[in-house]
Amino acid sequence: MEHGGAWFGFHIAGYMDSRKTWPWFADFLGTVFDGNSWPPLPATLTIDDPAHPAMKGLPASFESPANEWYSWKPNPRHSPDIKVLMTLAASNYPIGFKDTLAGGDIPVTWTNTKYKMIYTNMGHGNKILTSQQQNLFFEHTLLWLGGRE
Repeated sequence: MEHGGAWFGFHIAGYMDSRKTWPWFADFLGTVFDGNSWPPLPATLTIDDPAHPAMKGLPASFESPANEWYSWKPNPRHSPDIKVLMTLAASNYPIGFKDTLAGGDIPVTWTNTKYKMIYTNMGHGNKILTSQQQNLFFEHTLLWLGGRE
């Protein structure tokens, strides 16, 4: 990554419950896992940066298929190197039954501007590729990472 590689991380790729586990990755991701919702549920996502090439053609908000949603500590938005691209909409809260996210600012997708990378909390379960909007996001992300915006 430090020599120009590209990375697209899905869901569990962001799981790390302590900065001490792998400090470089915590800096790369801009945060560590703090909590989650359970069971997987669909959620409305809002686009934070419609100008980013990965967001091309997406509506201002859309419903994502069922997913386990993560919260982060610290909020990745507070890192000067992180640019949040999508967030869980406030209309989702509370989300979960066994484990619940009660509210707050919960980024779902972001890039670390020091690298060619995107992390997205999407990717849990067998329904994840059933959304046309989400698939468009995946396609545009791969094109951007590959230099073919």
